[in-house]
Amino acid sequence: MFLGLHSSKSRYLFVRALHIGPKLASPGAEDILFKALCVNIRQKKWKILNQLSSNLTNTLLSRIFREFQASPGLLLEIYQRIGEHKAISHSLNSCCITIHIMVGRKKYDDALSLMEQLMISKGHAAFEIFEALINTGSVSNIPVFDTLVRACTRNGLTDDAYELIKRLRIDSCWVSIHAMNNFLNHLLKIGDIGRFWIAYREMIFFGYYENVNTFNLLILALCKECKLSEAFSVLYKMLKSGIIPNVVGVNMLVDGACRADKLDLAVKLIEKIGIMSMGYKGNPELAEEIMGKMVIMGMSPNIRTYGILVDGYSRNGFLEDAFRLCDEMVEKGLIPNSAVYNLLIHWLYMEGDVSGALFLLSNMMKNCVPPDRFTHSIIVKGLCRNGQVNEALRVHNWGLEKNLAKDVFSHNVLIDYIFRDKDIRGAKQVLCSMFVRGLVPDVVTYGTMIVGYCKASGIEKALDIYSEMIKMNKNPNLVILNSILDGFCKEDNFDYSGVLIGEMKRLNMYDAVTFNTLLSGYCCSGKIEEAFGLFNSMGKMANKVTFNIMINMLCKLGLFEHAKELLGVMLCRGLKPDEITYTTLITSVSKTSSSEEVVKMHDYLVLRGVIPDEQTFKAVVSWVTEEGI
Repeated sequence: MFLGLHSSKSRYLFVRALHIGPKLASPGAEDILFKALCVNIRQKKWKILNQLSSNLTNTLLSRIFREFQASPGLLLEIYQRIGEHKAISHSLNSCCITIHIMVGRKKYDDALSLMEQLMISKGHAAFEIFEALINTGSVSNIPVFDTLVRACTRNGLTDDAYELIKRLRIDSCWVSIHAMNNFLNHLLKIGDIGRFWIAYREMIFFGYYENVNTFNLLILALCKECKLSEAFSVLYKMLKSGIIPNVVGVNMLVDGACRADKLDLAVKLIEKIGIMSMGYKGNPELAEEIMGKMVIMGMSPNIRTYGILVDGYSRNGFLEDAFRLCDEMVEKGLIPNSAVYNLLIHWLYMEGDVSGALFLLSNMMKNCVPPDRFTHSIIVKGLCRNGQVNEALRVHNWGLEKNLAKDVFSHNVLIDYIFRDKDIRGAKQVLCSMFVRGLVPDVVTYGTMIVGYCKASGIEKALDIYSEMIKMNKNPNLVILNSILDGFCKEDNFDYSGVLIGEMKRLNMYDAVTFNTLLSGYCCSGKIEEAFGLFNSMGKMANKVTFNIMINMLCKLGLFEHAKELLGVMLCRGLKPDEITYTTLITSVSKTSSSEEVVKMHDYLVLRGVIPDEQTFKAVVSWVTEEGI
């Protein structure tokens, strides 16, 4: 089938698909200057700026800035070097274009520095910068205006920051909660607590939701006003909202309690909140230090305190410290409970230490700590993820006898891994055992079955499961719909694929995976025109996977030069090639070109940050060595 695609028609389709606009006539003077500048800048030959300084118009500079927007480090160097030339004047607009690009690449500190240069060195008012940012970008680019508010507060321009927030609100474009927090923090720093409360109430009135930093600012403001009970009420509000306090807020409350001579309250707060917060936030060492202070104060850590610390160390990859704490518990006469054992068994399985996990399980039972349903689920999943599915089934049956398998979780895990082994009969048996014990399948159960059948080329059975799921009033999720779409594509059933895509769009349930699945199906089935049509319609949704699919198709068609052109488009969009791109292109070039071309392509990709696939790289080295390069 692919032989028929090596025709002039297929090449015409490719050219048509990549066609962006009408070809330009002979290039003008500005185009020639632009290309010359770009070539020299990429090689960091900065003398070109001296040579062409009199020709660098604002229009040309804007083109250059936009050309290098995918390389913010280089762009900033361009901007700074242009600023060093007295013969070249930066316009406010060119600076604002650079700011937009820096913010777009999350280089917020660089954008902030540029804004401060405009305010301090060049004397531009905040609202001048605001108008220029709108002219060079969009009023909906919230992070840019967040940064401008931050620049105002850093330079003491309180009124300007407030007026900017109000102006954006009038334009129906609110700054983010982060900018509001920044403004509130600034008001506290300058001691304007009255204005702080006015701004906070306005923020709530206009529909902002507080985050942990907002609550910390409220606690700080109340502590400054010596309103300790109100500060603690903020803490309760946080917990009620599902927000876990961090060490900053806890420290402010402890400090406030100490200043008010309420040491007992400070100690109780450390016990109830401090350890839990810091253990979960990735600082178990500090949490353990606080526990040491608790001991000095005459407070004895309990099993829950140790459990929080064990979890904190385990989550951060310090299992040895977690076991050290367990030893310390035992030395103090505290026997770890099932929660502590479950944590350690889980993380041992995550590290692949199956024997260690089973030894800990036997130790748990030896210490008369009965396993619970969480223990059962952890062991089943741990054995499955380490390739011991049969052993997991035996443990599952043991759990059934002990009445530990009380929910669908362990059943779902088993169904998933049994399907991976292509044991459809075994998966059905586990499903039947659920019904026998009165367990109702959930969306994960149905989704696991559907995905399993689709991968096993059983789309009809997958659709039967889907129908059963709908009858049970279970709504499908995106993973399920994408799996069914993949099943249709594998069977070349593109009529049903189109119907399903239409329904997914109607439900607003689709993502890049949806379109990449269909694109891959078109490519595998030789539907070249449909593939390019879909590719062109994806726009910004096209990601690295999308380009890899298209590059692979072009290489299979023998259109290697076009594949390289598409790689260029990929790079221009700021998408970094990966090992799949590398393997596809290197394999293709090695079949049709000389060893010099292979080395050239290898260098090109590696210089752009690609880490080669080890197997492909070894094959290339071997082949190039044989060629005598």
